[in-house]
Parts: sequence; C-alpha cells; structure tokens
Amino acid sequence: MTKQELHRGRLIDHIGLVVRDLAASKAFYAAVFDVLKIPMGGSDAHNIWADELFVSTPGSEEVQGQLTGRHHIAFQAQNRAMVDAFHKAALTHGGTNNGAPGERPYHPGYYAAFVLDPDGNNIEAVFHGEAERSATSVRIAF
Repeated sequence: MTKQELHRGRLIDHIGLVVRDLAASKAFYAAVFDVLKIPMGGSDAHNIWADELFVSTPGSEEVQGQLTGRHHIAFQAQNRAMVDAFHKAALTHGGTNNGAPGERPYHPGYYAAFVLDPDGNNIEAVFHGEAERSATSVRIAF
C-alpha cells in the first residue's frame, strides 16, 4: 500500500465568511465545534472565530470593501515583496483591486493586499511580519 503524506499550514492563512445573523451563526458553529472538539477562539460584536475560520457580519472592520459574494480566502506570503507581486499578478490576470498592498491595523506588521477574483471573491495575500515558526508545516502521514 502506498503511503500518503500531506502538509498543512502552508497555503491558507485564514478563511472569512460573512453572515446575515451572527447570533444564529454563533449558535451553529459553537454546536458543531463542540462536537468536533474545536475550541472557539473568541467573539466580539461583529465576529466569531475558531482556529483560522472567521465568521463576521457585513459591518466588521475585517471584511470591508466592495460587497462581493463575501467569500474571503487569505493566502500566506513569505514577505512583503511577495504580497506586492501577488497584487500585481492578480490585476494583470483578470483580478480587480480591493485593497492595495499595505499595512493593516489587525496587528503590528500585518501587510496585505486584496483583490476580487473574476467571480467577485475577496482574495488576500498576507505577510504577518518577521516571526519564528516552530515548523514550516504540519506533516501528516497515513
């Protein structure tokens, strides 16, 4: 039998979903995360989160910009230059600017760019600043 190996934690930085009713979504995700033994990371007036899934209201500061289908995916970048290159490549190949490269107020060193893909999804590349990682990815073998 061939062994399969996966690496997690290298591509997706976070995923954001925008919802109409945060209270209903909080009840839903709290229940399913409880069953799956995934702790809720917290909540505030406009957001709930667990691990790298963020569920937000349309009024959340984190999901501002042109109203889209409101699917949001953030890819990890290795440095600021990579964020800049992502933005340029996306615009050259059919994307629409939804936030030029620059620092964001989410935490010190958060450098990101946002584009709308051809279907209107909000796609981000983010570099969180210089940091030491315990591993480049999580290796899963089965």
